Amino acid sequence: MNFTQHTRGIVRAIAVAIALALPLAAISISAADARAGGGFGSGSRGSRSFAPPPSTSTAPGTTQPFNRTYSQPGTNMGSPGVNSGGLFNRGGMGRGLLGGLAAGFLGAGLFGLLFGGGLFSGLGGLSSILGLLLQIGLIVLVVRLAMSWWQRRQTPAAAYAGGPAAGVSPQPNYRSGMGFGLGSASAPLEIAPTDYEAFERLLGEVQAAWSNEDVAKLHMLATPEMVSYFSRDLEENKARNVVNKVTNVKLLQGDLAEAWREGESDYATVAMRFSLVDQTLDRNTGQPVAGSEQPQEVTEVWTFVRRRGSSWELSAIQQTN
Repeated sequence: MNFTQHTRGIVRAIAVAIALALPLAAISISAADARAGGGFGSGSRGSRSFAPPPSTSTAPGTTQPFNRTYSQPGTNMGSPGVNSGGLFNRGGMGRGLLGGLAAGFLGAGLFGLLFGGGLFSGLGGLSSILGLLLQIGLIVLVVRLAMSWWQRRQTPAAAYAGGPAAGVSPQPNYRSGMGFGLGSASAPLEIAPTDYEAFERLLGEVQAAWSNEDVAKLHMLATPEMVSYFSRDLEENKARNVVNKVTNVKLLQGDLAEAWREGESDYATVAMRFSLVDQTLDRNTGQPVAGSEQPQEVTEVWTFVRRRGSSWELSAIQQTN
Protein backbone atom coordinates (compact mmCIF):
# COMPACT_ATOMS: atom_id res chain seq x y z
CA MET A 1 0.00 0.00 0.00
CA ASN A 2 1.46 3.33 -1.05
CA PHE A 3 1.44 6.39 1.18
CA THR A 4 -1.16 8.97 0.25
CA GLN A 5 -0.05 12.50 -0.53
CA HIS A 6 -1.75 13.66 2.68
CA THR A 7 0.21 11.17 4.79
CA ARG A 8 3.48 12.23 3.20
CA GLY A 9 2.63 15.84 3.96
CA ILE A 10 2.06 15.07 7.65
CA VAL A 11 5.34 13.22 7.98
CA ARG A 12 7.20 16.03 6.20
CA ALA A 13 5.65 18.55 8.57
CA ILE A 14 6.84 16.54 11.58
CA ALA A 15 10.34 16.38 10.12
CA VAL A 16 10.43 20.11 9.48
CA ALA A 17 9.21 20.82 13.03
CA ILE A 18 12.01 18.72 14.52
CA ALA A 19 14.63 20.22 12.24
CA LEU A 20 13.59 23.70 13.36
CA ALA A 21 13.14 22.83 17.04
CA LEU A 22 16.61 21.41 17.62
CA PRO A 23 18.63 24.56 16.79
CA LEU A 24 16.11 26.71 18.67
CA ALA A 25 16.54 24.51 21.74
CA ALA A 26 20.31 24.90 21.52
CA ILE A 27 19.96 28.70 21.30
CA SER A 28 17.66 28.84 24.32
CA ILE A 29 20.10 26.73 26.32
CA SER A 30 23.03 29.01 25.53
CA ALA A 31 21.01 32.13 26.39
CA ALA A 32 19.91 30.79 29.79
CA ASP A 33 23.40 31.07 31.33
CA ALA A 34 25.31 33.78 29.51
CA ARG A 35 27.98 34.66 32.10
CA ALA A 36 31.58 33.54 31.82
CA GLY A 37 31.54 29.78 31.48
CA GLY A 38 28.01 29.81 30.08
CA GLY A 39 26.58 27.64 32.84
CA PHE A 40 28.67 24.70 31.63
CA GLY A 41 31.12 22.53 33.51
CA SER A 42 34.39 23.44 31.81
CA GLY A 43 38.09 22.90 32.42
CA SER A 44 40.26 20.46 34.31
CA ARG A 45 41.17 19.64 37.93
CA GLY A 46 44.38 17.77 37.28
CA SER A 47 44.21 14.12 38.31
CA ARG A 48 40.87 14.80 40.06
CA SER A 49 39.02 16.01 36.97
CA PHE A 50 36.67 13.01 37.04
CA ALA A 51 36.23 12.87 40.81
CA PRO A 52 33.50 15.06 42.34
CA PRO A 53 34.78 17.74 44.73
CA PRO A 54 33.71 17.29 48.37
CA SER A 55 30.59 19.21 49.33
CA THR A 56 30.86 22.31 51.51
CA SER A 57 28.50 24.54 53.45
CA THR A 58 28.36 26.86 50.44
CA ALA A 59 27.64 24.03 47.98
CA PRO A 60 26.16 21.21 50.11
CA GLY A 61 24.98 19.14 47.16
CA THR A 62 26.94 17.57 44.35
CA THR A 63 28.64 19.15 41.35
CA GLN A 64 27.92 18.29 37.77
CA PRO A 65 30.67 16.55 35.76
CA PHE A 66 32.52 18.47 33.08
CA ASN A 67 30.78 19.06 29.77
CA ARG A 68 33.99 20.41 28.26
CA THR A 69 37.42 19.21 29.31
CA TYR A 70 40.77 18.30 27.80
CA SER A 71 41.34 15.71 30.51
CA GLN A 72 41.04 12.01 29.82
CA PRO A 73 39.71 9.63 32.49
CA GLY A 74 42.31 7.29 33.95
CA THR A 75 41.80 3.77 35.17
CA ASN A 76 41.19 4.94 38.73
CA MET A 77 39.13 8.02 38.01
CA GLY A 78 35.41 8.78 38.23
CA SER A 79 32.65 7.70 35.95
CA PRO A 80 33.63 6.21 32.59
CA GLY A 81 30.44 7.64 31.14
CA VAL A 82 31.35 11.31 31.61
CA ASN A 83 30.35 13.27 28.55
CA SER A 84 33.12 15.45 27.18
CA GLY A 85 30.89 17.36 24.79
CA GLY A 86 27.44 17.42 26.32
CA LEU A 87 24.23 16.36 24.64
CA PHE A 88 24.23 19.68 22.80
CA ASN A 89 27.75 20.93 22.09
CA ARG A 90 28.04 24.70 21.87
CA GLY A 91 30.39 24.27 18.97
CA GLY A 92 27.80 22.25 17.05
CA MET A 93 26.07 18.91 17.18
CA GLY A 94 29.23 16.97 16.40
CA ARG A 95 29.67 15.00 19.66
CA GLY A 96 27.28 13.61 22.23
CA LEU A 97 24.27 11.34 21.98
CA LEU A 98 22.04 13.72 20.06
CA GLY A 99 24.88 14.66 17.74
CA GLY A 100 25.31 11.02 16.76
CA LEU A 101 21.61 10.57 16.20
CA ALA A 102 21.40 13.81 14.28
CA ALA A 103 24.33 12.96 12.04
CA GLY A 104 22.95 9.53 11.19
CA PHE A 105 19.19 9.59 11.63
CA LEU A 106 18.50 13.18 10.63
CA GLY A 107 21.02 13.06 7.84
CA ALA A 108 19.69 9.88 6.27
CA GLY A 109 16.07 10.32 7.24
CA LEU A 110 14.68 13.80 7.68
CA PHE A 111 16.36 15.16 4.62
CA GLY A 112 15.02 12.24 2.65
CA LEU A 113 11.54 13.28 3.73
CA LEU A 114 12.13 16.92 2.85
CA PHE A 115 13.31 16.05 -0.63
CA GLY A 116 10.46 13.79 -1.55
CA GLY A 117 11.50 10.28 -0.54
CA GLY A 118 10.68 8.22 2.50
CA LEU A 119 12.51 8.59 5.77
CA PHE A 120 14.99 5.96 4.62
CA SER A 121 14.85 6.81 0.94
CA GLY A 122 18.63 7.05 0.90
CA LEU A 123 18.82 3.50 2.22
CA GLY A 124 16.45 1.85 -0.23
CA GLY A 125 13.06 3.36 0.74
CA LEU A 126 10.05 2.06 2.63
CA SER A 127 6.57 2.25 1.18
CA SER A 128 4.43 0.20 3.52
CA ILE A 129 2.33 1.17 6.50
CA LEU A 130 4.89 -0.65 8.65
CA GLY A 131 7.51 1.65 7.23
CA LEU A 132 5.43 4.70 8.10
CA LEU A 133 4.98 3.52 11.68
CA LEU A 134 8.70 2.90 11.99
CA GLN A 135 9.47 6.37 10.65
CA ILE A 136 7.08 8.07 13.06
CA GLY A 137 8.38 5.93 15.93
CA LEU A 138 11.95 7.00 15.29
CA ILE A 139 10.92 10.66 15.08
CA VAL A 140 9.11 10.34 18.41
CA LEU A 141 12.22 8.71 19.89
CA VAL A 142 14.38 11.67 18.87
CA VAL A 143 11.85 14.14 20.30
CA ARG A 144 11.65 12.23 23.59
CA LEU A 145 15.43 12.10 23.88
CA ALA A 146 15.65 15.85 23.33
CA MET A 147 12.86 16.62 25.80
CA SER A 148 14.28 14.25 28.40
CA TRP A 149 17.66 15.92 28.16
CA TRP A 150 16.09 19.37 28.42
CA GLN A 151 14.22 18.39 31.58
CA ARG A 152 17.41 17.03 33.15
CA ARG A 153 19.20 20.26 32.19
CA GLN A 154 16.56 22.32 33.99
CA THR A 155 16.37 20.07 37.09
CA PRO A 156 19.64 18.12 37.03
CA ALA A 157 19.99 14.94 39.00
CA ALA A 158 22.98 14.17 41.17
CA ALA A 159 25.98 13.69 38.93
CA TYR A 160 27.53 11.04 41.13
CA ALA A 161 25.35 8.73 43.17
CA GLY A 162 26.58 8.25 46.71
CA GLY A 163 28.96 11.21 46.53
CA PRO A 164 30.68 12.69 49.54
CA ALA A 165 27.76 14.98 50.35
CA ALA A 166 25.95 12.31 52.37
CA GLY A 167 28.34 12.07 55.31
CA VAL A 168 29.91 15.51 55.40
CA SER A 169 29.37 17.41 58.62
CA PRO A 170 28.84 21.18 58.59
CA GLN A 171 32.08 23.04 58.07
CA PRO A 172 33.41 25.59 60.58
CA ASN A 173 32.72 29.16 59.53
CA TYR A 174 35.88 31.00 60.46
CA ARG A 175 35.87 34.01 58.17
CA SER A 176 38.83 35.34 56.26
CA GLY A 177 37.26 38.76 56.06
CA MET A 178 36.69 38.39 52.30
CA GLY A 179 33.70 36.03 52.17
CA PHE A 180 35.48 32.70 52.48
CA GLY A 181 35.25 30.31 55.39
CA LEU A 182 38.65 29.02 56.47
CA GLY A 183 39.28 25.47 57.52
CA SER A 184 36.29 24.03 55.66
CA ALA A 185 38.23 21.01 54.45
CA SER A 186 41.44 19.29 55.43
CA ALA A 187 43.87 18.86 52.55
CA PRO A 188 47.61 18.32 52.09
CA LEU A 189 48.01 21.86 50.74
CA GLU A 190 47.49 24.74 53.14
CA ILE A 191 45.47 27.67 51.82
CA ALA A 192 46.23 31.04 53.40
CA PRO A 193 43.96 34.10 53.74
CA THR A 194 45.89 35.78 50.92
CA ASP A 195 44.93 32.87 48.66
CA TYR A 196 41.25 33.38 49.41
CA GLU A 197 41.64 37.04 48.57
CA ALA A 198 43.20 36.02 45.25
CA PHE A 199 40.25 33.70 44.52
CA GLU A 200 37.73 36.47 45.16
CA ARG A 201 39.71 38.89 43.04
CA LEU A 202 39.84 36.39 40.17
CA LEU A 203 36.07 35.91 40.35
CA GLY A 204 35.52 39.60 39.61
CA GLU A 205 38.39 39.99 37.14
CA VAL A 206 37.37 36.99 35.03
CA GLN A 207 33.79 38.23 34.76
CA ALA A 208 35.00 41.74 33.89
CA ALA A 209 37.39 40.50 31.19
CA TRP A 210 34.60 38.31 29.81
CA SER A 211 32.20 41.28 29.66
CA ASN A 212 34.84 43.39 27.89
CA GLU A 213 35.62 40.50 25.52
CA ASP A 214 39.25 41.00 26.52
CA VAL A 215 40.84 37.69 25.54
CA ALA A 216 44.34 39.01 26.25
CA LYS A 217 43.31 39.72 29.85
CA LEU A 218 41.69 36.30 30.14
CA HIS A 219 45.04 34.74 29.18
CA MET A 220 46.48 36.38 32.31
CA LEU A 221 43.69 35.09 34.55
CA ALA A 222 42.96 31.56 33.34
CA THR A 223 44.63 28.49 31.89
CA PRO A 224 44.92 28.12 28.09
CA GLU A 225 42.19 25.48 28.22
CA MET A 226 39.71 27.80 29.92
CA VAL A 227 40.64 30.66 27.58
CA SER A 228 39.87 28.39 24.61
CA TYR A 229 36.34 27.86 25.93
CA PHE A 230 35.85 31.55 26.68
CA SER A 231 37.08 32.47 23.20
CA ARG A 232 34.72 29.99 21.57
CA ASP A 233 31.76 31.33 23.55
CA LEU A 234 32.66 34.92 22.72
CA GLU A 235 32.85 34.06 19.02
CA GLU A 236 29.39 32.52 19.24
CA ASN A 237 28.09 35.73 20.80
CA LYS A 238 29.60 37.71 17.93
CA ALA A 239 27.98 35.37 15.42
CA ARG A 240 24.63 36.01 17.10
CA ASN A 241 25.38 39.77 17.12
CA VAL A 242 25.07 40.01 20.91
CA VAL A 243 27.39 40.87 23.78
CA ASN A 244 27.07 39.61 27.35
CA LYS A 245 27.65 42.09 30.16
CA VAL A 246 28.22 40.84 33.70
CA THR A 247 28.40 43.58 36.32
CA ASN A 248 28.15 44.14 40.08
CA VAL A 249 29.83 40.83 40.89
CA LYS A 250 29.91 40.33 44.65
CA LEU A 251 31.03 37.28 46.58
CA LEU A 252 28.46 36.39 49.22
CA GLN A 253 29.91 33.18 50.63
CA GLY A 254 32.74 30.84 49.82
CA ASP A 255 34.69 27.97 51.30
CA LEU A 256 37.33 25.45 50.39
CA ALA A 257 36.33 22.05 49.05
CA GLU A 258 39.83 20.61 48.68
CA ALA A 259 43.41 21.65 47.98
CA TRP A 260 46.29 19.49 46.87
CA ARG A 261 49.65 19.46 45.15
CA GLU A 262 50.60 17.60 41.97
CA GLY A 263 54.27 17.85 41.08
CA GLU A 264 55.05 21.52 40.57
CA SER A 265 51.38 22.57 40.51
CA ASP A 266 49.07 23.52 43.38
CA TYR A 267 45.29 23.10 43.04
CA ALA A 268 42.47 24.58 45.10
CA THR A 269 38.78 23.91 44.50
CA VAL A 270 36.43 26.37 46.19
CA ALA A 271 32.66 26.75 46.27
CA MET A 272 31.46 30.29 45.72
CA ARG A 273 28.03 31.84 46.02
CA PHE A 274 27.95 35.25 44.42
CA SER A 275 25.54 37.83 43.07
CA LEU A 276 25.79 39.50 39.68
CA VAL A 277 23.79 41.36 37.05
CA ASP A 278 23.79 39.31 33.85
CA GLN A 279 22.47 40.89 30.66
CA THR A 280 22.83 40.03 26.99
CA LEU A 281 22.60 43.07 24.70
CA ASP A 282 22.21 43.58 20.98
CA ARG A 283 25.70 44.40 19.74
CA ASN A 284 24.49 47.23 17.48
CA THR A 285 21.69 48.89 19.44
CA GLY A 286 22.66 48.04 23.02
CA GLN A 287 19.09 46.92 23.68
CA PRO A 288 18.69 43.97 26.10
CA VAL A 289 17.74 40.69 24.49
CA ALA A 290 18.14 38.39 27.54
CA GLY A 291 18.86 38.59 31.23
CA SER A 292 17.75 41.23 33.69
CA GLU A 293 18.94 44.37 35.42
CA GLN A 294 18.07 42.72 38.72
CA PRO A 295 20.90 40.93 40.55
CA GLN A 296 20.78 37.15 40.63
CA GLU A 297 22.59 34.68 42.85
CA VAL A 298 24.76 31.89 41.47
CA THR A 299 26.61 29.07 43.20
CA GLU A 300 29.50 27.53 41.29
CA VAL A 301 32.59 25.51 42.14
CA TRP A 302 35.79 27.03 40.76
CA THR A 303 39.18 25.35 40.66
CA PHE A 304 42.39 27.38 40.60
CA VAL A 305 45.90 26.24 39.76
CA ARG A 306 49.34 27.77 40.16
CA ARG A 307 52.83 26.72 39.37
CA ARG A 308 55.15 26.84 42.36
CA GLY A 309 55.99 30.50 42.95
CA SER A 310 53.44 31.80 40.39
CA SER A 311 49.99 33.38 40.70
CA TRP A 312 46.70 31.52 40.81
CA GLU A 313 44.79 30.99 37.54
CA LEU A 314 41.27 29.77 36.90
CA SER A 315 41.43 26.12 35.84
CA ALA A 316 37.80 24.97 35.93
CA ILE A 317 34.20 25.98 36.57
CA GLN A 318 31.59 23.43 37.63
CA GLN A 319 27.87 23.84 38.17
CA THR A 320 26.12 22.65 41.32
CA ASN A 321 23.01 20.47 41.63
